[in-house]
Amino acid sequence: MSKRKLFGTDGIRGKANVYPMTGDMAFQLGRAVTHHFQLTNNCESKKPLIIVGKDTRLSCYMLEQAFAAGVCSQGGEVILTGPLPTPGVAFVTKSMRADAGVMISASHNPFSDNGIKIFDPKGFKLPDEVELKLEKMVLEPSLIPQKIDGELGNAKRLKEVFGRYIVHCKNALDDEYDLEGMRVVLDGANGAGYKVAPMMFSELGAEVLPLGVKPNGQNINLDCGSLHPEKASALVNKYRADIGICLDGDADRCVIIDENGAVVDGDKLIALYAKLLLDQGVLKKGDTVVGTIMSNLGLENQLKDWGLKFHRTQVGDRYIIEYMKEHKAKLGGEPSGHIIFTDHGTTGDGAVAGLKMIEAMKFYKKKVSEMVADIKLYPQVLKSCLVAHKPELSSLPKVQDSLKKAEKALGNKGRVILRYSGTEPKIRVMIEGEDQALIDKHCGDLLEAIQAEIG
Repeated sequence: MSKRKLFGTDGIRGKANVYPMTGDMAFQLGRAVTHHFQLTNNCESKKPLIIVGKDTRLSCYMLEQAFAAGVCSQGGEVILTGPLPTPGVAFVTKSMRADAGVMISASHNPFSDNGIKIFDPKGFKLPDEVELKLEKMVLEPSLIPQKIDGELGNAKRLKEVFGRYIVHCKNALDDEYDLEGMRVVLDGANGAGYKVAPMMFSELGAEVLPLGVKPNGQNINLDCGSLHPEKASALVNKYRADIGICLDGDADRCVIIDENGAVVDGDKLIALYAKLLLDQGVLKKGDTVVGTIMSNLGLENQLKDWGLKFHRTQVGDRYIIEYMKEHKAKLGGEPSGHIIFTDHGTTGDGAVAGLKMIEAMKFYKKKVSEMVADIKLYPQVLKSCLVAHKPELSSLPKVQDSLKKAEKALGNKGRVILRYSGTEPKIRVMIEGEDQALIDKHCGDLLEAIQAEIG
């Protein structure tokens, strides 16, 4: 397959108003998306409906309007939702029987970045081969036939669509339970979930202590949310809350904080959700839980002890979802907090993950710390390093030498993963094993080698 020029592991992403995240590119992408789904959804005789959501970044106004203009120029109808979580856009796309959905967000990145990710009519992210087709049309606009006169489309803004998403999320909580009497610290990261998430937890009966719910266009993910849970942890302790839930900028992932203010490892969350679904009869022995190459060996071993299988995909929640969709898996996720329950959505959903954790508390009649206490993970180090460019790793002799030494030292009791970020100019180094000092040493050695050759 040809190498993609615009799309990374999660849509197109980069610095806002710098190529490729420009208004011109968004306009051409709007044309390409509309033309593609006109053809594939057999809707050439009508205006294809495109849902466009966004987070709270200042640049979202520019990109939202440019993308919508591209859709209208190609004969599509646009519904602008305003700030809405990524899983909300996916859900509304399917719920409204739209032809495609688009989310304008750079997720956990700083406000100066932005991105665009696209969903098909069922709310699933697009496969690589479709992204390549869209790329070709964006880079060669003449491939798309021009529309004129009455063929042009239109746009409208619908604020009430977020109500559909709130009801959908609330339905993920078992009917037997509510949140009455619970105290929940909820950090919206000043992002897409800043309004809908506190509303949904309040409507279920919780006393919500909100953080990160005052976006100003520039404070998304800034010292808050899943990347910076420190303030939420302090608030959990101060007010003796039952749980803390920290979303990221587009609210498709979350970090859980226990009643003691401690952050729960993402792989422990996946293990606990698997145990919950197993004990509820949603999963059966022999079923598969899906993770990535970055998932902890301890998670895999724990699932095997419970009679469950574990499958690893490449990094990126869309690859997890593609495997889950093909193999009808019920649960998947990443250590970062992307948790996918296919009974409740087509992508990771931070609010749903938070509700399912509370459901586990109710089901087991235990606190968060008690539920995860017996789940054992291997010591793991994950570090990032900025790189000037991204050559094949096999072409870097110092890196290869350091990698071989690390793998020899760990033997079959550990793993080393080197991978470039699909959305940033970074390389990620992950080492896990039984000896913390050993993995720390080799991680440091690898970072030095990387810095020397491509840093």
